[in-house]
Amino acid sequence: MTENPGAEKSIFHRSERYIGDRVSTTLAEIDPPTIARAVQILTKAPATFVYGAGRSGIIGRAFAMRLVQVGLTAYVIGESVTPIVRRGDAVFILSGRGESYSSIQAANIVRREGAELIVVTGRSTSKLAHASTLLIPLHFPDDSVNRRFAPLGTLFESAGLRLTDALIAEIMRVRGETEETMRSRHAIMV
Repeated sequence: MTENPGAEKSIFHRSERYIGDRVSTTLAEIDPPTIARAVQILTKAPATFVYGAGRSGIIGRAFAMRLVQVGLTAYVIGESVTPIVRRGDAVFILSGRGESYSSIQAANIVRREGAELIVVTGRSTSKLAHASTLLIPLHFPDDSVNRRFAPLGTLFESAGLRLTDALIAEIMRVRGETEETMRSRHAIMV
């Protein structure tokens, strides 16, 4: 039990505002041609493969699910039923630091196979960023405020979710999809 319950509420609201403001500012910095190119790559690819480690992987899995619901073929890298990436496919990797061994290894395979590589990262100078066909940078400060209100990559992950959900909305527009057509592809869980 805390000594001052009202103080916890104020931290919650300050954190929520901080996260929302920082994420909105960063996403507004992405230039429209980058988004248009990402949508073009994703909609033209025979299949899209999504990868991220840790919490970025959770965001990636959510994105892959929405890609399927919007009528595209999508897989999550690392699942036992995921086929091999082929020339012409798209690979979408989310990695806050852009230096994880597994992400770089996946990128190397993608480049060898001749697929398009979309990288979302917080470090434009990372090895992963340099391997990309298309880079979508999500830059956030690493300061004491960030560490207090949005620790351990929270800003990147929150922005990743909003970015991928907004990409789905743009893909819906391009493909003429609606929530109703997407619902018809929604998995039925028993």
